[in-house]
Amino acid sequence: MLVSSPLPSTDADLPATPEVALPVSLDAFLAGIGPRAFRFAEAGLRQREDALDAVQDSMLKMLGYRDKPAAEWAPLFWSILRRRVVDLQRRRGFRLKFWRSSDEAGSDHDIDWADSAPGPAQAHEQRDHYAQLVQALRELPARQREAFTLRVLQDLDGATTAKAMGCSEGAVKTHLSRARQALQQSLEIAL
Repeated sequence: MLVSSPLPSTDADLPATPEVALPVSLDAFLAGIGPRAFRFAEAGLRQREDALDAVQDSMLKMLGYRDKPAAEWAPLFWSILRRRVVDLQRRRGFRLKFWRSSDEAGSDHDIDWADSAPGPAQAHEQRDHYAQLVQALRELPARQREAFTLRVLQDLDGATTAKAMGCSEGAVKTHLSRARQALQQSLEIAL
């Protein structure tokens, strides 16, 4: 079973986010956000190397915003990363349309995700669950996937998510609601 309980249906069902102290430097901010940013990019790009490149490019671009207030770093970084992921998706789509070979047509790049803390059986089960979640996320429309990933998996608030996605908070709620509903149905079918 992938999800022990149904996905939250409203923002009220989400766990409350504690107030987090702002980082003292941009370097500390980037060091803390790196793993979450990688997971976000990997879910959107489906390739580890492309995700690493997107995160690195986004972090380098953030260095130019060192003078911005620390409160603006998170929405700015997520917006930069999101645009970089979309750009890479578009470029890949164009390249694949013309240069994709037949042997690559059926290949699916699995994400190598390993958790060293649990035992082997539990680690295997977690990888299966993660793979099912990633596959379900990949089937979502891009805006729904972005809203779900930023809002739920990255635990950003509605305003930050809206700013990163370049839309209103109402649009984020709509995309998030539709994503939850689609994921719930997809994951129930997978079980």
